[in-house]
Amino acid sequence: MTYTLTFKPAIGLYGQHDPSAALFRDGDLCYAVEEERITRQKHAVDTFPHNAIEACLDYGNLSMGDLDKIILPYDPSLQTNILPHYIQTALTADSWPKRLASLEETVITQIRGKLYPTQQIENELSKIDGSVPQIETKPHHACHAASAFHPSPFDNALVLTIDAKGEYDSTVVWRGTGDGLDRIQTYEHPNSLGLFFGIITEYLGYWMSNGEGKVMGLAPYGNPNPEIESALREVIDTGVDYDVTHLTRQWGTDPGIEQLEELFDRPRRTEGGEFTQWEKDLAFTAQSLLEEIVVDIVETYCRELETANVALAGGVALNCKVNQRVIESELVDDVFIQPAAHDAGLALGAGWLDHSPDEIEPLETVYLGPSYPIDEIRERLSENKIDYYEPANLERYVAEQIADGALVGWFQGRLELGPRALGNRSILADPRTADSRDRVNEFVKHREGWRPFAPSMLESAVEEYLEPARSAPFMITTANVKPEKQDEITAVLHPTDGTTRPQTVRKDQNPRYHTLLEEFEAITGVPVLLNTSFNDHAEPIVMTPAEAIKDFYGMGLDCLVLENIVIEK
Repeated sequence: MTYTLTFKPAIGLYGQHDPSAALFRDGDLCYAVEEERITRQKHAVDTFPHNAIEACLDYGNLSMGDLDKIILPYDPSLQTNILPHYIQTALTADSWPKRLASLEETVITQIRGKLYPTQQIENELSKIDGSVPQIETKPHHACHAASAFHPSPFDNALVLTIDAKGEYDSTVVWRGTGDGLDRIQTYEHPNSLGLFFGIITEYLGYWMSNGEGKVMGLAPYGNPNPEIESALREVIDTGVDYDVTHLTRQWGTDPGIEQLEELFDRPRRTEGGEFTQWEKDLAFTAQSLLEEIVVDIVETYCRELETANVALAGGVALNCKVNQRVIESELVDDVFIQPAAHDAGLALGAGWLDHSPDEIEPLETVYLGPSYPIDEIRERLSENKIDYYEPANLERYVAEQIADGALVGWFQGRLELGPRALGNRSILADPRTADSRDRVNEFVKHREGWRPFAPSMLESAVEEYLEPARSAPFMITTANVKPEKQDEITAVLHPTDGTTRPQTVRKDQNPRYHTLLEEFEAITGVPVLLNTSFNDHAEPIVMTPAEAIKDFYGMGLDCLVLENIVIEK
């Protein structure tokens, strides 16, 4: 039996985020977890994933010496591909002290990456266990590509990976076949769609690598604004040969934000409160331009590679509206999107890249993290004198509570990997009224009231509710809700455009969650639940029963379900 550990080391690299670790047994993925879930620091920025690595070893009852090898989804030696750009950036700093400091940091980083690519990693691993096995490095975007293509149902596909930056690349087009991945086209940093949208995100008052989804959700509240569009098109080129470097030519968002401030003669947003219509229009325009660029790339290379299958990964592939536009293209028959499309999914791609695509089973679920025995949960509740009970028919009981208006914390089985709660660490509510949406926003999630929620629905109901009608097990694309069904699921519609971001559920994927949806349908006639991640504002999804209990008492939930156990206030 062979064991491979893969992880993204978010250290030594400016602004790194979302580290994770994964364990492969005889080439099969058996466990994966994000560092943020354990440390409770959202995105675990600039953090070495000691805890995630130890969790993988504990799951396999392994020591470091039992591993056959470690694979890192990042190759520091490739950073020299853009060394001239970094030197030029350093030399254009606004003062000589800054120029010298930037040059020194650049040269040292490049030399270390070329001569000692894994030394810092080995030092960190030795703190866990002195027996550090062989370490391999694989290119960042190749790992993104493998995370999308290898577990897809495709024999061949256009594979597109889009993020802020790998070692030197920001967007890469690949040909995926049974023989593996061939790099077809590379858009090098700083020509970065991820950084472009990150600059827009921070200009609108959120944080890059955290707030892009909020900007995507804000965009439908905006309208076409010719003045904003014309101004943006003056500084970026769209289409398959896109160029956004006027805004992104220096790493980091501040220089690009300053360009936007000058372009629009408006300062960045620094205070909370309601968005102005102009700000909504900017979000609409930036989202539209991003969609335009990505669809042009997809359609161009579908023609060139003579394929109608598309696989997507990289942080930009978390943009559900972009994904819907790709799915709706007349040149595209089918799309697979890695559910952990951001950097947390790199650990998966690193392990799969070590094997032929034909050896990898299609990815059906991402329940890859820890689970907790019910006896341990009972013991913790008894120790803390928390009353609980175990209904004879749990799913029927919880469905009745939700139908009566209860807001429910739902904690089951193994933790999901990725940014979406998919029925194991979820908050559930009745999808039929806007009141459900508003109560979850105000009393449970403690966030902006304009932000929409997503549904979980029986996969058998897809044809009845959605356009396009397709399986969507990972809640990573939007779809239009048929007009005659919109009143049935008001709480999970985007208030302005009639779209939703669905999770479809089959019994073989999640039996208990599927049964809960069936019971809710039997009571209400609606095979849908409002499903949002089980976490309070600005914290990661809960991992442990203790975290679920803490949030239950700190949030406006009515009921908490821990495996078979029900707790009520």
